[in-house]
Amino acid sequence: METVYPRCCGLDVHKKMVTACVLTPDGQETRTFATMTADLLKLGDWLQERRVTHVAMESTGVYWKPVYNLLEGEFSVLIVNAQHIKAVPGRKTDVKDAEWIADLLRHGLVRGSFIPDRAQRELREVTRYRRSLIQQRAQEITRIQKVLEGANIKLASVATDVVGVSGRAMLEAMISGEEDPKVLAEMAKGRLRNKQASLEQALDGLLQPHHRMVLSVQLSHLDFLDKLIARLSEDIAGRMGPYEETIQRLDTIPGMGRETAEEVVAEIGADMSRFPTSAHLASWARLSPGNNESAGKRKSGRTGHGNRWLRPALVQAAWAAVRTKNTYLASLYHRIAPRRGRKRAIIAVAHAILVAIYFMIRRNTVWHDLGENYWDNRHRDAVLHRALRRINSLGYVATLAPA
Repeated sequence: METVYPRCCGLDVHKKMVTACVLTPDGQETRTFATMTADLLKLGDWLQERRVTHVAMESTGVYWKPVYNLLEGEFSVLIVNAQHIKAVPGRKTDVKDAEWIADLLRHGLVRGSFIPDRAQRELREVTRYRRSLIQQRAQEITRIQKVLEGANIKLASVATDVVGVSGRAMLEAMISGEEDPKVLAEMAKGRLRNKQASLEQALDGLLQPHHRMVLSVQLSHLDFLDKLIARLSEDIAGRMGPYEETIQRLDTIPGMGRETAEEVVAEIGADMSRFPTSAHLASWARLSPGNNESAGKRKSGRTGHGNRWLRPALVQAAWAAVRTKNTYLASLYHRIAPRRGRKRAIIAVAHAILVAIYFMIRRNTVWHDLGENYWDNRHRDAVLHRALRRINSLGYVATLAPA
């Protein structure tokens, strides 16, 4: 096979050690280094002495990050999906793995993953940690509901948000020792006051001292998480200065809030030149149908596992978008869901949102909604024919005239 990179190196990275195999026209050389900063700097010096130009390694958890941080800028570093370079089974050692990666790199048979610049990587870490804390907050609310159910209090069956303004006041009163359902129900605010009778029934329970203690700890944990999330959001807002215009434009998409827009920008950036088309971006995010065909038969269309931070954010935005009225995204969902199911329809809506984001960033444009009648207008004759056929099947004759 043709040699694409005559001076290259394959790295087999682990937590405490990294095995490096250098291939040059002079031959092959293999060495093992520790993963401390000083040892990785020695690795970089060793590669420079051998005039290596390209380095490849597997994306093994987070262990590739220290190596990448120190080799970035000095060499062309490729982070490769481990599934794409799996070797033939048997005779597997760290040295063999490094040799295999180096051999694939030499002949141009590996494809590097998308690794953004350092500023965007830092932004990613902060937004991802905020998302983790938001998920922890949701889990804590679930635990609060679990304690209330164990105390025969069915607040979650009446109130949509058990830790909202009304729910929080009731919980704090219960922790303080209040047990009268009528007194607790009087603390309801807003539209929840219309459910006074149901609230009194739901708040009539068997709250014990250990329930009050656990609820007190859970509310304190919830307040702590809220403070951390607010602190991270403030830091993210400061880092979003260069992307502020993009964030404001993405915020106009139905279902897309500012927080979700920040997560999307942190994952894909504001430079769409790295994705030749919107299809490449959708494929990278695994929001497009899979491709598995053999002997002329389509075996599976599963989307596969993509970016585990970008895809959930877009799916969350899609669920919010389908609840809007008189929008294209909602009509797209209701068009697909009866035939293909709710989950496939949501993935289709998330795909449409991602494609719109691609063109909004690339062309520097704003969201333009196609309207809820887009599909009917696009296939007007078919819609009319189907409606007439349905009317005729019910025993009626209908004629059409322009409005």
